[in-house]
Amino acid sequence: QLQLVESGGGLVQPGGSLRLSCAASGFTLDYYAMGWFRQAPGKEREGVSCISRSGGSTNYADSVKGRFTISRDNAKNTVYLQMNSLKREDKAVYYCAANHYCSGPVVNWGQGTPVLVSS
Repeated sequence: QLQLVESGGGLVQPGGSLRLSCAASGFTLDYYAMGWFRQAPGKEREGVSCISRSGGSTNYADSVKGRFTISRDNAKNTVYLQMNSLKREDKAVYYCAANHYCSGPVVNWGQGTPVLVSS
């Protein structure tokens, strides 16, 4: 069974940091570009960041540039999202997703992990 499982979400104060992880099982991430998306209450799901299959290319939404860093460890079949200087508006459920290429259609979604930014 192909599965993506996110972890690392939780409650953090504004200005704090979290690192999200996305572990794959049932398939290898080597063949996929990987993305992080988020959905805030009452809003549509939006793309946050994407990393190419090799890890040599990354992109970010303007709202997170300079604060978030996406990375991958293909040996561990895991993708990460380091989130620094968190703001209240970063509150959302974060999902990882597998694509054949960044900007392509998602072929597999994780179940999501919630991030709450509050003092």
